[in-house]
Amino acid sequence: MSTGYLRPDYLIEPAQLSERLGSVRVFDGTVILEPAEKGYRARAGLDDYQAGHIPGAAFINQMTQVSDTSTGLGFSLPQPQVLQASLAELGATTDAEIVVYSSGHPMWATRLWWLLHYAGHDKVAVLNGGLDAWKAAGLPLDTEASSYPAGSFSAAVRAQRFVDADAVLAAMETDQVCTVNALAPGVYSGESKMSYGRKGHIPGSVNVYYDQLLDAGRFRPGPELRAELDSKGLLQAPRVIAYCGGGISATIDAFACLLVGQEQVAVYDGSMSEWVRDESLPLVTGSEPG
Repeated sequence: MSTGYLRPDYLIEPAQLSERLGSVRVFDGTVILEPAEKGYRARAGLDDYQAGHIPGAAFINQMTQVSDTSTGLGFSLPQPQVLQASLAELGATTDAEIVVYSSGHPMWATRLWWLLHYAGHDKVAVLNGGLDAWKAAGLPLDTEASSYPAGSFSAAVRAQRFVDADAVLAAMETDQVCTVNALAPGVYSGESKMSYGRKGHIPGSVNVYYDQLLDAGRFRPGPELRAELDSKGLLQAPRVIAYCGGGISATIDAFACLLVGQEQVAVYDGSMSEWVRDESLPLVTGSEPG
């Protein structure tokens, strides 16, 4: 049965992956988030990986191996050549077909997918439903750590897939960009106790909570995604910029856009974690874009 996606190749189902084990390189990018006073505290999901993972899958520590750790933001996009070199060292080489997944929330798989896609990789898919879907299908797990041989990564970077604060500021001055906040409605409005240091959202940004685009950890069918995104103006906009707390859950919204054919979409990498640091950058509260 058709899912209604314009890019179904960006997702793979557990049964499909099971048939292809050995011919694709599989990476577990799990990160665990724990609530903290301001936002969340993250830890790499290596323990979860060691407790049971897809046979042959290698673990990628997204906190250190594919992030710039010098910014103090937790997760930051490395320089393109640094990212490509790191991916090549991990075995995510240009000619490898790649599947990424998480044993926790799928945002970690879409973040890793977004990094690979940004770096120029053309053959990478997210395991729809992650490890939970794999286990629900009765497929086997392994507890032995795996790795892939290093190679080369020479694909062209898709620079348009990430933007900085200046681009977000510029977007506030035009109706040609739809800026979307992927956080929970209470965080968006400022009513939640949880915040990233200052409450509210970037003026003009609409709210599409990332979990609304999922059903039990799986992406909703194309028509449902299209209706949700279209209702907030994302599909009509010439360009979309997605943001969240730290550039992670925003990749759910951005990935969903690509699934249904909105190609002009980027992620604001620093997101709220960076934005709130500068008191001159505006925020508004309430349930309306402002």
